[in-house]
Amino acid sequence: MKRILTIQDISCFGKCSLTIALPVISAMGVETTILPTAVLSTHTMFKGFTVKDLTDQLRPITAHWKAEGIHFDAIYTGYLGSAEEIEISKEIFRMFREDGTLVFIDPVMADNGKMYPAFDENYARLNAGLCGEADIIVPNITEACFMTGTEYKEVYDEAYILGLLDKLATLGSKIVVLTGVSLSPGKTGIYGLNTETGEHFVYQNDRIDASYHGTGDLFSSVAVGALVQGLSLPDAFRIAADYTAHTIDVTLQNPERPWYGVDFETTLPDLMKMLGK
Repeated sequence: MKRILTIQDISCFGKCSLTIALPVISAMGVETTILPTAVLSTHTMFKGFTVKDLTDQLRPITAHWKAEGIHFDAIYTGYLGSAEEIEISKEIFRMFREDGTLVFIDPVMADNGKMYPAFDENYARLNAGLCGEADIIVPNITEACFMTGTEYKEVYDEAYILGLLDKLATLGSKIVVLTGVSLSPGKTGIYGLNTETGEHFVYQNDRIDASYHGTGDLFSSVAVGALVQGLSLPDAFRIAADYTAHTIDVTLQNPERPWYGVDFETTLPDLMKMLGK
């Protein structure tokens, strides 16, 4: 069985980060090892949440794994809350990377033209350095702009996206994939570049007029799980995009109107059908 290590925080309530990555990747038939960077009572959209930083536990845990001879087919990072956690993630890559190990980075730090609270331009530069260690990176447009020093635009054309991809390619990763790209009204999706071959790949689906916490985590978890199972880049990202959109649509139809996350639990059987399982 393939095995993925995912490094990110765990919100005990709220459907994001590890509480999405662990069940979703496991359901895809991939053993999932977690390395929590922090424990939160809820995700940060709630008021009064508690948080316990676990940075001091990351090196002891991974040292134990190394002593046990544990290996990983992929390492997937999500939200990293500090410069130290970025540096430790680089150390983990060096510890566990073997021939064929996929390093997949979602550089979670910004959206809608703004950096998340507590992050700054220096953090963006550090994240850009981390992305240089990756095989695949999946920033949104805002994150790509901060990492490359590009002016953020809400209205853009395909040339703007191609320019961003070229700048991201200079960071050093093999595959760069921009998320949240809209090439025509009512559509959204991804635009990718294989920096080794120069080949682009694009996928667009219908935009759903709704926003939920954790959907980026859902997209990335499905994509990395599909890639480890041997799907091609275009197929993995197509399924990730379609499944995320489908799950948002199903959540919108829930009469209980959950605001804090998507109902991925009810759509996992649909994901299995998309994967042909």
